[in-house]
Amino acid sequence: MPQHVPFPLCAPLPRASRHSSPALPPAPRRIVFLAHRDLGNRSAGGSELLVDRLADGLTRLGHQVTLLCGGPAAHRDYRVVSAGGSYGHYLRARSAFARQVGDCDLLVEVCNGMPYFAPLWHRGPTLCLVNHVHTDLWGMRFGGPLAPAARLGRRLEQWALTGTQRRNLLVAVSPSTAQALHALGVDRDRVRVVHNGVEEPGPPGERSPQPLFVAVGRLVEYKRIDLLLRLWERVRPVTGGRLVIVGDGPERARLAALAGPGVEFTGRVSEAEKHRLLCAAWLLLHPSAIEGWGLVVTEAATRGTPAVAFDVPGLRDSVRDGETGVLARGESSFAAAWCALALSERRRALLGEAARERAARYRWERTVRQFRTVAGEAVRSHDAHAP
Repeated sequence: MPQHVPFPLCAPLPRASRHSSPALPPAPRRIVFLAHRDLGNRSAGGSELLVDRLADGLTRLGHQVTLLCGGPAAHRDYRVVSAGGSYGHYLRARSAFARQVGDCDLLVEVCNGMPYFAPLWHRGPTLCLVNHVHTDLWGMRFGGPLAPAARLGRRLEQWALTGTQRRNLLVAVSPSTAQALHALGVDRDRVRVVHNGVEEPGPPGERSPQPLFVAVGRLVEYKRIDLLLRLWERVRPVTGGRLVIVGDGPERARLAALAGPGVEFTGRVSEAEKHRLLCAAWLLLHPSAIEGWGLVVTEAATRGTPAVAFDVPGLRDSVRDGETGVLARGESSFAAAWCALALSERRRALLGEAARERAARYRWERTVRQFRTVAGEAVRSHDAHAP
C-alpha cells in the first residue's frame, strides 16, 4: 500500500440534501485557464480532459470561464481562445491575454513542463495547476544531441514552480505530484491536492469470453508501450488472447512495426467505444514511466476492470496494490502479475469489485467543488499579501 503523503487537501464539503445545494465559500467569478491545448486537439490527453471538466463544471456553477490555449480552439459552453500555434503561443500568451481577455479575478496557469511564467506579467491572483513534474521526462523526450534542451527544460520548469510561483498556491492532482513539487523546493503548505474525477459509468457491458487486455493512452515515449509489446511476447504463450492499444501519437508507426501476433492498434476511439473496451477487458495495462494520476485507471475501475501498472509516481496513487490492481517493481514482476491475473478469474473479479467501489469516490462534481474552494483560497491569499 502506498504511504500517505501529508499534503493539505481541500476541506470536506457539506453533504447536499435532496432539496438544497452544498454551501460553498466565496470564489472568483471570472476565471481564465492558460493551458497548452484544448480538449479537441488531436494531441489532447488527461491534462486537457481535467481542464475541460473544471472549466465546464465552474461554468455550470455560474462562473465566467475562458480557456486561453495554443493550437485549434473548439466551441464549448465556456469561451475558448487560441493564442497561436502549439509552441508559438507560449511567446504570445501575454499579448493574447491582454488583447482578448483583458482582466480576470483568477488566472490558472496549467504547468505541464513548459511554463508561461504568468506571475511575471499578471499582477492579479494566480493559481498553478500541475499534473506531474517532468524532471526525468525531459531526458526521455530530448536525448542524445538534444540533451542540452532537456537540461534547459528541467531548469525552466524548476524555476517556474519554485521561483515565479513562490507566492502562489499550487494544485497537484495526486500525492505523488505534491511530493515531486516538494522535492523541487516548493513549500508543502502551498500545495493542495485535488484528485481527478471520472464520469458516471454507463450501463455495464459484457466481459470478453476470451482473454482481452487493453492499454489506453497517448502513444509517446514515456507511456512505454514498446515495453508492453516486449512483455506481450512473454505473456501471450501463457494466456493467449488479444492485446488492444487504444490511442494515437507520434510513436504509433514505430510501435506498430514492433507489434507481434495478437496486437491491435485502434487509434483514437469514441467515448462509447472506450467504454465498451474497458468493460470487455480482463485487465487494463499501464506501463507508463510516470503519471499525474492515471485517469484511465479510474475509468477502467468504474467498469470493474483492475489494472496492472508499474510502481511509479501517480499510478501508485490511482492503483492500490493488491486491492484494486497490482503495482509491479520491474518488467518480470509486471509480466508475472499479468499472467497470474489472466489465469485467475476469481482474483480478477475481487480486484475489479474493489476498484469499482473505490472509483465511486471520484466524480467530476467533487473535483470541481474542491478546485473552487482552492480558487477562493488563492484569491484571498493574494489579497492578504497585496501591498
